Amino acid sequence: MEIEWINEQYKESNRIFDSKWEVEEWVNSLYSDFSGCLRTNVGYATPDENVFLRLSEELPRWAEYTHAQVEIHTDTQIVDGKPLYKIWVTA
Repeated sequence: MEIEWINEQYKESNRIFDSKWEVEEWVNSLYSDFSGCLRTNVGYATPDENVFLRLSEELPRWAEYTHAQVEIHTDTQIVDGKPLYKIWVTA
């Protein structure tokens, strides 16, 4: 199964945000990329643990809102000595 990593489209994806507000705004902006969880095999990878945690809260809400039946997966990898948090959606 091939995952489409939407973070590759954004230069902000490697950024660690300074405030909770910035994290919330960034995560909310990703809603359209996940298309309300109607798309499957879509994921996001980030070095910012707060973005990862917020996405892990929002993705189930988005799925419930759109009545989508999806599974949410997470993983953490160490890249160049730093954690990279991954979250993705499958059917």
